[in-house]
Amino acid sequence: MSEYSDIQKAVRVEKFRIWFAWASGGFVGGFIANGTSDVPILGVITLIMFLALGVLFTIAAVTMTNRLNKKAEAARREVLGDL
Repeated sequence: MSEYSDIQKAVRVEKFRIWFAWASGGFVGGFIANGTSDVPILGVITLIMFLALGVLFTIAAVTMTNRLNKKAEAARREVLGDL
């Protein structure tokens, strides 16, 4: 049973890392977009670019989280014998 709790801890840490990186990137992108808002065309370009990248990175973070959940569920089934 200890190997299942180790897997759960590792999954929890990886999820935290994924979402922390996502949030950090969002804050940095927001600061950059705010900094370029004084130049009209540059502000629009950076806003559109960060919006598109934000959507893509959100999709990537959700996909990685879902894959981690599937791995954790498979490990739980293996440990508990629920094949």
